[in-house]
Amino acid sequence: MVLLTCDYTVETIDGDYAMLKRLDDPDAELKCVARALLPPEIMEGTRLHYEMLQYEII
Repeated sequence: MVLLTCDYTVETIDGDYAMLKRLDDPDAELKCVARALLPPEIMEGTRLHYEMLQYEII
């Protein structure tokens, strides 16, 4: 089993959701993620690392 590991940039924050852009695939669609799953101190432009079903600020 292969788990996804990648980095994102927070493009926009809209209420309880954030739109994330994958850094290694700029043509990919934005990913909508509930803010409850993200670190509370994120803001637009924050870079995140996703691994093992968790997001961390990098």
